[in-house]
Amino acid sequence: MKVQNNIKSIAIGSFDGIHIAHQALIERAEAVVVIERNGGYLTPGYKRTSYTDKPCYFYHFDKIRSLAPEAFVAKLEADFPALEKIVVGYDFSFGRERAGNGTVLTALFHEEVEIVSEVCYEGIPVHSRTIRACLREGNIALANSLLGRYYSMEGYVIRGQGLGKKALVPTLNLHVEHYQLPLEGVYATRTKIGTQWFDSISFLGHRVTTDGSYAVESHILGREVGETKGELQLEFRGFIRKNRKFDSLFQLKEQIEKDIEHAKQFLT
Repeated sequence: MKVQNNIKSIAIGSFDGIHIAHQALIERAEAVVVIERNGGYLTPGYKRTSYTDKPCYFYHFDKIRSLAPEAFVAKLEADFPALEKIVVGYDFSFGRERAGNGTVLTALFHEEVEIVSEVCYEGIPVHSRTIRACLREGNIALANSLLGRYYSMEGYVIRGQGLGKKALVPTLNLHVEHYQLPLEGVYATRTKIGTQWFDSISFLGHRVTTDGSYAVESHILGREVGETKGELQLEFRGFIRKNRKFDSLFQLKEQIEKDIEHAKQFLT
């Protein structure tokens, strides 16, 4: 990354999720240096830029993992020639075999290093791994609180079974990659089509009542949106129920109608 800039302060980290602890670092700097690891994402790649107005610069982990701490600091100084301040978290590590930490960084960088203490929410330490665990458990409320925003993910519209429109309710079927998928079940959501947001109810999981395949489906509440193509965004507002198998499509449709009423209450 060779760029011309006059940036004087940077915050460094993986910043997966740009959650409230990450924001505590970012607000102390002019720019963000993201260590890109390609895995376990709450916010994959450049999607991180959607949650901060600061300029973001990306270092791929595989390109810098072999650098000694001294070489890593030298790279920062070369890439940011006006650099006067580096902000990191209390648990930040860097360099070959994670040999560097905040103390080492302070010794190597001859300007200011600010080490931000652990951030907690109602006594819970805020970490990306904690948020991912919440999502896997279906605890959307806590995940959203730790993020400081609604969890969201993006996907491309694909062809579904065709069963929903005929026998159940019409849905938009999405192909989603690189995101932490929440617990299989039904959620109150908002769906962004183009530039417009719609109230919706979404299902993630294996279609155990029909063909058994995994699906991410969203039903727009109260309106027909017609044929939709391209990328959509889902925003998770509340957990409704876990995935389960029904003995018939009639029973499934009855449950979907109850789920829709439940979703409307979440979204009111």
